[in-house]
Amino acid sequence: MADGFLEKHQREYEARKAEYLRKRKHLPPVKTKLERPDDEAL
Repeated sequence: MADGFLEKHQREYEARKAEYLRKRKHLPPVKTKLERPDDEAL
């Protein structure tokens, strides 16, 4: 559970950071894809 929690927060942080840097540099938005494991049972 803790690993998923940390991974989710890391992804959210990276998304906020990318958005901040994009606005700062006046670049077009970057579209992101959801990353899902191949096997949901893992």
